[in-house]
Amino acid sequence: MANPVLVEALRGGVVESRHRGAVAVVDADGGQVVAIGDVERPVFPRSAVKAIQALPLIESGTADAYRFGNREIALASASHSGEPAHIELAQAMLARAGLDETAYECGAHWPTNHETTLMLARTGGAPTQLHNNCSGKHAGFLCTCVHSGIDHRGYVGHDHAVQEMVREALEAVTGAAHGVDACGTDGCSIPTYAVPLKNLAQGFARMATGKGLSSTRAAAARRIFAACTAEPFYVAGTGRADTAMMEAGRGRLFTKGGAEGVFCAAIPERGLGIALKCDDGAGRAAEVMVAAVLHDLLPEGDPLRAVLAAMARPALKNWRGIEVGALRPAGALGG
Repeated sequence: MANPVLVEALRGGVVESRHRGAVAVVDADGGQVVAIGDVERPVFPRSAVKAIQALPLIESGTADAYRFGNREIALASASHSGEPAHIELAQAMLARAGLDETAYECGAHWPTNHETTLMLARTGGAPTQLHNNCSGKHAGFLCTCVHSGIDHRGYVGHDHAVQEMVREALEAVTGAAHGVDACGTDGCSIPTYAVPLKNLAQGFARMATGKGLSSTRAAAARRIFAACTAEPFYVAGTGRADTAMMEAGRGRLFTKGGAEGVFCAAIPERGLGIALKCDDGAGRAAEVMVAAVLHDLLPEGDPLRAVLAAMARPALKNWRGIEVGALRPAGALGG
């Protein structure tokens, strides 16, 4: 099954490029509200499921033991830009558990925030593992290990106790098997599992509503969503789509992007979860897709729709800042 074209890139008034993809919108009971393209095909959600991966941090009592608030919980669910505030908070989280940057097993890369990278380079600095966009999530894993009395060494391994906790949470929330045959290695070295979009969407509907979850897990999910929507800067960063959408939503929307054109999202007031994949892995197209889907799921007259409509049709500019085209939803999203 070939997925349909869902995003077009215009140069002037002419379509220059097209992006295909699939979208699933599901309620907590598994009821399918929207299905565009092949929503049964397993995809690697990558960082889009970090909110689910953060459940053991809450359920184990680690977040309370180390007095983590909204910012720390949001960073544990984040793909941050490596800005100074992100680095300082990740470092502080590790310190609560008596650890430092050397405990990480995520690897180092330059900050994804351009200004921060320039500032670091100008001062003769080099990126550390704290600059890894997943360092907040890994701080959560490491703190959970220490609080739970688990040896943190090798914590990124498929068979490590903390990854078994994460895998159990992913399976329980999405209802999909997370077996070795569907397992790959993520950019930050932890396991990532290929799961159908419909299961990912249902999982985020469950996270948003608590339906199908134990009372303890439902409370943990609410706490994670509340933290991310209260502190969206710590989920992504300056100029990032997740931060912009959740800031605009003011608690009404949860979104989380992942590598290779994946997005998961939820509208708690409607009890809906969303999962989508841009086939060619283009982040620009995935951002248009999620904004368009969220727009279409809100009622007519809702002021948030206008904000999302603008996000779904961003201008494209050249290096001189001249507007040369735009992205726009197409096909089933192009109404």
